[in-house]
Amino acid sequence: MDSNATVLRRRLTDDEIVLAPGVSDALEGVLAERAGAEILYVSGNAVASSVHGGPDLGLTTMTETVDRVRQIAGAVDRPVLADADDGYGNALSVRRTVQEFERAGAAGVHVEDQDAPKQCGHFDDKSLVPIEEMCGKLRAACDARANDAFVVVARTDAVAVEGIDAAIDRSRAYVDAGADAVFVDAPETEAHLERIGDELADVPLVVNVPYGGKTPMLPADRLAELGYDCMLFATTAQKAKIELLADVYEHLVETGDERDLTDRVATWETRDEVTGLDRWRDLEQRYG
Repeated sequence: MDSNATVLRRRLTDDEIVLAPGVSDALEGVLAERAGAEILYVSGNAVASSVHGGPDLGLTTMTETVDRVRQIAGAVDRPVLADADDGYGNALSVRRTVQEFERAGAAGVHVEDQDAPKQCGHFDDKSLVPIEEMCGKLRAACDARANDAFVVVARTDAVAVEGIDAAIDRSRAYVDAGADAVFVDAPETEAHLERIGDELADVPLVVNVPYGGKTPMLPADRLAELGYDCMLFATTAQKAKIELLADVYEHLVETGDERDLTDRVATWETRDEVTGLDRWRDLEQRYG
């Protein structure tokens, strides 16, 4: 049976674009898997919001993200692509980061070229490390993996800082340094997306087009036409959860009555099915 890393690598090079919903905890991972997702994406932004309730401003530690990846990968049977931020330090830090993510069950990671303190790719006022430094990080990432199939994606945030030309030049350098795929974050126009797809057509391409972000919201079929291989929905589910939970908590606090919410929440039986209660009961009987 192929490893999850092998499956992820193969899907990045298939003819059809693969869709990767974002998950920030094990329950979201289970739900995404049940919905038929082939690849799960662990977004640093979503993990930051979930772990410490704050923004994606480099506040989350490597250990906190790895813990989430371990929990998610342990709850599903799907490849997990994880956001490893800037690798949490220099090239030596990146080496350890990749080892920890791989041990936690990730099938691949992306490492970005932002300078510390890093932040969400769709925020303003970012800065970048020199190309040579990022290339060293990518070589360290590739050397660190125990399974050669483990996928190392190079993310560049250069579009907003240095422009589209620099983003493409950096992407080329990162592939030469060993990256298996490229993720040009926050392209600002459809023309940017088209140019990236044209000029990096020989490289597996990852793209994220979040609602409210800087990138035009194009559907998967159009992105596939432009040459993209993996479409992330990094924080879509979490943003939906924010809206729903805000309404639910407000209603509970104001009314003290959950009866009007029953058409908006899962039944007791649905929750038990999603969490696999029957399977655990069978194991309980077997061992009891």
